[in-house]
Amino acid sequence: MRYAQGGGLTDAERATRERIRLRAVERFEGGEKNREIATALRVSERSVERWRRQWRERGEAGVLSKGSPGRPRLSEEQIARLERELDRGPLVHGWEDQRWTLARVKTLIGRLFHVGYTVEGTWALLKRHGWSWQQPTRRAIERDDQAVELWKKEVWPRVKAPRRLGEPGWSSRTKPGRP
Repeated sequence: MRYAQGGGLTDAERATRERIRLRAVERFEGGEKNREIATALRVSERSVERWRRQWRERGEAGVLSKGSPGRPRLSEEQIARLERELDRGPLVHGWEDQRWTLARVKTLIGRLFHVGYTVEGTWALLKRHGWSWQQPTRRAIERDDQAVELWKKEVWPRVKAPRRLGEPGWSSRTKPGRP
């Protein structure tokens, strides 16, 4: 089945689908053929074949819903613990500096709660709970402004792709001046 732009099924729709699969199991046990079951339940024959295979391999548990495929969620207690751990800082958790990157927060969530998030999912989680990205209030002491200027003047022009010199192109296939 193809899902609408919004994604998968709601919990109610998932429960309805599960009831249909369980009706199919009753018919499997009654010895009915796939075509008859598909017609009676108004589903495709291929779906019935897949359900029968899952039923043979794992019994009724094979056709039960596996739940929402949505993002893993942390409980409110877990969110509170995560915030406490973030407040303690990255040094406490084994990183060599005081920067919380999304990759580090993702790793911390995995270590603490054994839940996998993507970097993007980590950012969405942090935003939902009021966290924001941080920017240093002042420049690093180690910054060498003269070296930066020198790099801009000497290195960057060599690295930067050269501009195409020449005349403007034509969108027409015919050359100018031809009738």
